Amino acid sequence: MTTNSPPLQRYFIIYKPFNVLSQFTSQAGQQTLKDFFTVPGDVYPVGRLDADSEGLLILTNDKQLNHRLLDPKFAHEREYWVQVDGAIDEAALLSLQSGIEISIDGRPYKTRPCQAELFISEPKVPERIPPIRFRAHIPTSWIRLTLKEGKNRQVRKMTAKAGFPTLRLIRHRIEKITLNGLQPGELREIRKEDIL
Repeated sequence: MTTNSPPLQRYFIIYKPFNVLSQFTSQAGQQTLKDFFTVPGDVYPVGRLDADSEGLLILTNDKQLNHRLLDPKFAHEREYWVQVDGAIDEAALLSLQSGIEISIDGRPYKTRPCQAELFISEPKVPERIPPIRFRAHIPTSWIRLTLKEGKNRQVRKMTAKAGFPTLRLIRHRIEKITLNGLQPGELREIRKEDIL
């Protein structure tokens, strides 16, 4: 008599490169995670990053962890490093911190209060391929945004509404896990307790 043991739970973190879809299923003309990462067939990304965003994704076959990280009631932290167009000012940072009205599915939505701070010097991040457009007479700023929610294209909508459109968006952290030590296209296997 054989007993079916539950599948081994696996946990990976990856640095999703720019212009790559957050899925393993092929899509005509678009690179996907399958072009960069090899993981067991039952392992999938927790949530997603838009193709034009980069950074941290957790991959797992642990359905409970997936639920815990995606259910808004748990309000887990996500930290983004955002390069914006223009020299961002204190007023814009304050409006981001206190909540800003954006549109979600065609309806007004006020974002939850969050942490928004300016990087004093540019953070050390990998070169993006292709690089962002460079305009000699228009400065850019890097800010750190820490949210406890994740609406569709929320960070981009927030910075645009504050008057400083996003040029480059990198998710640096989810709860305790960061991108530290990873380059675009790299993967590391971790333990569940490393995440929460």
